[in-house]
Amino acid sequence: MGISDHRGIRVREHAGGKTGRRAKPANVMMAGLDGTRTRTLAPLGWGARPVPPRRWPDQHLVSVTAITVAAIGIYALLGLVRFDLYRATSYDLTIFDQAVRGFAAFGAPTSPLRGMDLGQGPEFNQLGDHLSPLLAVLAPLYWLHNGPETLIVAQAVLFALAIPPIWLYTRRVLGTAPAYLVAIAYAVSWPVARAVNFDFHEVAFVPVLTAVMIERFHAGRHGATAVAALALLLVKEDMGLMVAGFGCFVFLRGRRFDGVMYVMTGLIYTFLARELLIPALGGDPENFWAYNELGKNAPEVLATLVTDPLGVLKTLVSPQMKIDTWAFLLWPALLTCLFSPLTLMALPQFLERMLSDRPNWWASDFQYSAFTVAVLLCAGVDGTVRLTGWIGRRRTNLDARTGALVWASGVFVVALTLVPRFPFDQLIRPEFYETHPDVAAAEQAVRMVPSGVVVEAVNHVGPHLSARTTVLLWSDRAPVAQWIVADTARMSFPWASTDRMRQRVDELKAMGYQALFDREGYVVLYRTDPPPVTPEGAS
Repeated sequence: MGISDHRGIRVREHAGGKTGRRAKPANVMMAGLDGTRTRTLAPLGWGARPVPPRRWPDQHLVSVTAITVAAIGIYALLGLVRFDLYRATSYDLTIFDQAVRGFAAFGAPTSPLRGMDLGQGPEFNQLGDHLSPLLAVLAPLYWLHNGPETLIVAQAVLFALAIPPIWLYTRRVLGTAPAYLVAIAYAVSWPVARAVNFDFHEVAFVPVLTAVMIERFHAGRHGATAVAALALLLVKEDMGLMVAGFGCFVFLRGRRFDGVMYVMTGLIYTFLARELLIPALGGDPENFWAYNELGKNAPEVLATLVTDPLGVLKTLVSPQMKIDTWAFLLWPALLTCLFSPLTLMALPQFLERMLSDRPNWWASDFQYSAFTVAVLLCAGVDGTVRLTGWIGRRRTNLDARTGALVWASGVFVVALTLVPRFPFDQLIRPEFYETHPDVAAAEQAVRMVPSGVVVEAVNHVGPHLSARTTVLLWSDRAPVAQWIVADTARMSFPWASTDRMRQRVDELKAMGYQALFDREGYVVLYRTDPPPVTPEGAS
């Protein structure tokens, strides 16, 4: 009887055993790691992957849905509390809010705030900053609620939607119990915590799309895999590099044509996005070139890689902050991700961050690690099977099910032990929810600003005005708006000190601005006539 392996290779069998040469791994019937008898897919060269039934068992559908809904609630709670207590910021919540509002109005995704900061004017197309057209799918949500809170909730949903494909993939490879442990480990993972704690970013789309790509490829659904990969390209201009990394994995798994196509598509898209599309939309791709220590452009960086490989390797682990981030990225998978070629999908992001000369990119403080969190966990799953298979060939007493459960339990415990070090820990602290007098003063200051005006607002006040005004960032530059909401008591980007913030308010008063409100450091300034230099369309 003939059967096909996961790459379509025919293998002959008969009742007494196999006949002929078996050049490729095949689909076989065997007991999965959780003890169920299922059809399996053998990975390249060793082992067997249990494939669960096509339909979700009812009890698992309910359980995984409950985990997903709980995660949505946790993520949304963290983001919305931060918003309500004036801890969200115009960089980057207001920027995305303005862009998505443009999509919702069937117009260009302009961001006056970002455009003015770049010197491009208030009609600046945000796609010229980062090419993220997939943000348009969020536009219909603004027809239901027109405000930045919508993005916070949407982000919570997107991050949580990675849980089902991660569960499916892990169950197919390791079994049911490990699947739940890994899914929960993702749900409470520190990269997700960092991302939902910092406004909204396009990275919210990445875990679910990468998890779908991995799960669907493993299931042999290559059309769905390609669709998810195309969607990933639309998240950000550099996602082509991640697609190219996935292509290298696909190539090694035996689908060579598909792998080459993913690599070529990803590299070509990123090149076209940087060199053609972003400039055509009014942006400057050099704004995010952060590799001047290696070269002024990509060819020079490649030359440095060839001529000074040891120096480049040193750059990957120096200074100490990079080593800390490497540890935080790899340890949650207990390092088994290093045994899986699937890690190649995350490698471009690692290099993009660690070779840069921007400390914010190296650190574990922001949203950047969420780009690879789902990939590394899935790579850890695959690496565990490979590692236990390698050990099992040398120690026949190894129980694969026990090994899988021990690894998944370890991943679960590590994820829980990291929670107190990262933002989810705030949710169990009563002081996180406390409203202080400065919050009440900020709310009063916001109410002082009429709807429909252009206002320069301090970074942590801008999101509360974005739904009904045109918000610009209050900074140490010539004023362009008649309304200004300043803060003289709390440090805020991009100011260097509160002393300078207070001094700037005094200077604005000398320019003709009147203080209509002054409480707890918040000052609302208004000028009856427009400032002397007002860019077209700013008022």
